[in-house]
Amino acid sequence: MSDCLLPVHHTLRRSCARGVRGSILVEVSKVLQSSCYLWFDLPWKSAMLELSEAIRAYHDDTGLPQMNVTGSSDEFFLVTDPESSGSPPKRAPPPVPLFAPSLSPSPIIAPSPILSSLAKSLSMESTQAQELTVDDIEDFEDEDEVEEVGNFRNRRRNPNEAVDLVLGLPPFATGITDDDLRESAYEVLLACAGASGGLIVPSKEKKKEKRSRLMRKLGRSKSENVVSQSQQSSGLVGLLEAMRMQMEISEAMDIRTRQGLLNALVGKAGKRMDTLLVPLELLCCISRTEFPDKKAYIRWQKRQLNMLEEGLVNHPAVGFGESSRRASELSQLRIILAKIEESEFQPPSAGELQRTECLRSLREIAIPLAERPARGDLTGEVCHWADGYHLNVKLYEKLLLSVFDTLDEGKLAEEVEEILELLKSTWRVLGITETIHFTCYAWVLFHQYAITNEEGILQHAIEQLKKIPLKEQRGPQERLHLKSLQSKVGRGEGFQDSSFLYSFLSPIQKWADKKLGDYHLHYSECPATMENIVAVAMVSRRLLMEENELPMQPPSLTDRDQIESYISSSIRNAFVRISHVVETSSSRTHEHSLALLAEVTKKLLKKDESIFMPILSQRHPQATTVSASLLHKLYGNKLKPFLDGAEHLTEDVASVFPAADSLEEYIMEVIASACEEETAEVYIRKLNAYQIETISGTLVMRWVNSQLGRILSWVERAIQQERWDPISPQQRHGSSIVEVFRIVEETVDQFFWLKVPMRSTELQSLLRGIDNAFQVYANNVIDKLATKEDLIPPVPILTRYKKETGIKAFVKKELSDPRLPDERKSTEINVLTTPKLCVQLNTLYYGITQLNKLEDSIWERWTRKRPREKSIRKSSVEKSSSVTQKETFDGSRKDINAAIDQICEFSGTKIIFWDLKGPFIDNLYKPNVSQSRLETIIEPLDLELNQLCDIITEPLRDRVVTSLLQASLDGLLRVILDGGPSRLFVPSDAKLLEEDLEVLKEFFISGGDGLPRGVVENQVARVRHIIKLHGYETRELIEDLKSASGSQMSGSRSNLGADSKTLLRILCHRCDSEASQFLKKQYKIPRPTA
Repeated sequence: MSDCLLPVHHTLRRSCARGVRGSILVEVSKVLQSSCYLWFDLPWKSAMLELSEAIRAYHDDTGLPQMNVTGSSDEFFLVTDPESSGSPPKRAPPPVPLFAPSLSPSPIIAPSPILSSLAKSLSMESTQAQELTVDDIEDFEDEDEVEEVGNFRNRRRNPNEAVDLVLGLPPFATGITDDDLRESAYEVLLACAGASGGLIVPSKEKKKEKRSRLMRKLGRSKSENVVSQSQQSSGLVGLLEAMRMQMEISEAMDIRTRQGLLNALVGKAGKRMDTLLVPLELLCCISRTEFPDKKAYIRWQKRQLNMLEEGLVNHPAVGFGESSRRASELSQLRIILAKIEESEFQPPSAGELQRTECLRSLREIAIPLAERPARGDLTGEVCHWADGYHLNVKLYEKLLLSVFDTLDEGKLAEEVEEILELLKSTWRVLGITETIHFTCYAWVLFHQYAITNEEGILQHAIEQLKKIPLKEQRGPQERLHLKSLQSKVGRGEGFQDSSFLYSFLSPIQKWADKKLGDYHLHYSECPATMENIVAVAMVSRRLLMEENELPMQPPSLTDRDQIESYISSSIRNAFVRISHVVETSSSRTHEHSLALLAEVTKKLLKKDESIFMPILSQRHPQATTVSASLLHKLYGNKLKPFLDGAEHLTEDVASVFPAADSLEEYIMEVIASACEEETAEVYIRKLNAYQIETISGTLVMRWVNSQLGRILSWVERAIQQERWDPISPQQRHGSSIVEVFRIVEETVDQFFWLKVPMRSTELQSLLRGIDNAFQVYANNVIDKLATKEDLIPPVPILTRYKKETGIKAFVKKELSDPRLPDERKSTEINVLTTPKLCVQLNTLYYGITQLNKLEDSIWERWTRKRPREKSIRKSSVEKSSSVTQKETFDGSRKDINAAIDQICEFSGTKIIFWDLKGPFIDNLYKPNVSQSRLETIIEPLDLELNQLCDIITEPLRDRVVTSLLQASLDGLLRVILDGGPSRLFVPSDAKLLEEDLEVLKEFFISGGDGLPRGVVENQVARVRHIIKLHGYETRELIEDLKSASGSQMSGSRSNLGADSKTLLRILCHRCDSEASQFLKKQYKIPRPTA
């Protein structure tokens, strides 16, 4: 970026980062964004920036969607709805690159002498055209003052703390943004202020001072105490000016709105301003000429139309019932709103006429809708356009945000009491009650505290929460009104009904619960803040429980239970952290980690007892006891593996045992001092005292290891003796699996007969060994299977058509191909007959079913043997190393299922490519399709299928038959694509091939007794497409092959939907001289040798 642009850019960047919403800054920053594109086209760095060209480019692009800079200077994201995308981002722009990216040379742009001014009509401060010069831009450079104020505001903000603090309200259908709500809320405020006669239109002439404009906007200076404009003015006028600045409303917008509201009352004697349909009146009374440009006017008009649609249609205060007439009116209203928007894009005369007619029609429909009586008022007494839930509370939230100081967002403004009193004037228009006010105000304050961490704001939030009336303190009319405030919020895959109190208080309660769930991390340095957060959690919880708005918690959950959950969660989180720290530090100090952990745990308990427990004990008298008991348990879980492995008095034992004993003694002292003697004895008895179980654990582990070795030897022996014959007609599995289960069950029985104390570690070792044994068994079953390459004969070499080809000689050469399996391999394949393969499949399936029974038996017996584990919470270390019931034999199940799939695939391939190789692979469609149809192999295929189905167990039938179907289709593709020179096809054969495919399909469907029709159709689809290609003429295939070869680099398919290899194979089998000549010329494919 040029030196002439950098100062301006950095000045605007600092100013915009401070939250200034002055229209000059906004417009100039937009222009400079557009000018960046012009600048990067310049071929030299020292060239001048042509601002007039930038202005022209900016206004030419006003109709395009907005772009938000979210990353580096060359990364932009396009919003989907430019009309509802809102104002430009409030955050600071990304850093300016030191060097412009290297682009291709562009035409030289001569430096323009027009650098002293921008185009007119950029300012939104007034309706008069103004001229902005580079000197005016430099006025925003406030040097140290700007930096100090900006840094102070940034230091006070901590937006990450408020990420999870979001209102439980659905989004608006029209896409209105927070800026739209803020501006509309200010218009409501002006209308209500005008009802009391306090609305005047200030002078449009603004005094210009060159020094420190930005500091004047913020209202104070570092070197002098500048008196703000709101302080200079008194009464309602000054208060409205202060709120205008607080809500960041431009003076131009303020003047337009005031004048429009006053004009709306002309000719309406006796009409109060707060009973006006404000968006409609502003649309009628404010013209296009009062805006600096068309884009600003369209955005303003879009906001007003969206507000009308949200207030009258989407969220009306008065329901419409089921009347078809009302539905017609609503539909007509939406059409009118759309036509008003369309009018801005028509020729001026036609557009203005359409807009005028639409506004007249809109008034005829909207006024009766808005003036319908509700909540006891009379017709026309209140205009119900902004008091529909949840639009009203969002508008009111924006008004409440004006109570915070502009410079110090952690403090309330000096005029807070006057502001709140003024906001009461909007209750009638927005339908706000006392309960709604206190709830919204508490939400706004608490959300601000989450951002600023200011203790005073939190205190104010607690006061407002306590002011929210309970259900019995509200009047009957207000109770009914609050009950009617419902909204649907997306939760996962569906929607959940959410009441008003739940939408506002539930996020507060969840945020407080999350913080208190780890109070050791968040409030170690500020226990006073923790006390306030506990108060927030308890008050919000009480309000929600009274409204029955805590469906996830049982009604019997008391405040003591909630405090106990905070203690449990925070203690666990703190213990995990100190465990990680100790594991890191023990390697440096060469001291055993358990000894260090005992000391650190004692310090944690002392801190907990002195800092946090006094706060929590106010609501749970036994909080200290709960904390100490939990720490004892957590450390005990860490200590247990060490005790189990201690065989000798080593240095580690000498360091860990005293530290652990000291910790346990201190925990018992804390429990005894925190409660009475009898109560203390009850809690101490509940503690699982540390014990040594090393000897029994070691003995059990040695026994398990020896038994697992014995099981593996029996598995190998059983596999070697297996002949894969069924045990009986009823038991169609092999005998080896029965022998393996017998030895495993004997080992399990002996394990549970052991009467020594044992841990889950020994059981896990036994289960892993059994799991490994069945994996070995499954792998041994499939080790002797031949590969797919051994079964499928090699693909013949591609040749082209030759008249009177010597077929016999070629066939003889095919059969003597040296790549065919040798005699030893052929013998191994022939040994695995279809019945033996079926027995293997039945055996593996029997193994899976028996594994499930064995698993259930083991866990049932373990539960009976260790019943006390049901009431003992395992430590995080045990959880990470333990095996749940569902994953005990997952490795075995995975390997056995993989073996079943492999045998199924082998069986199908063997039947088609080996057993039926002669009639199917070698002779089908020889010498032509009409003389050798597929019906000839249906009978031998049916014999094979019957033999398979007679032996295979019912649950595996579909899996193995599906594999046979896949192999049959693979064989058919082999014949029609790689059948060799002895198979030639003509386009008319496609119909016969299609008929054969239907025969094969119906054979496997078997009239509903076979495979499901959908499964067969999915498998057949890939072959049907190839057959369809055979029906095309040779010229079409050649042209498609040419196009496919040209587009092969891009990865796309041909026009016929086939790849070039498939098309080439079809042409090689085409009985056609044209195809032969093409293959010879383009691919050098030889003729078949005689």
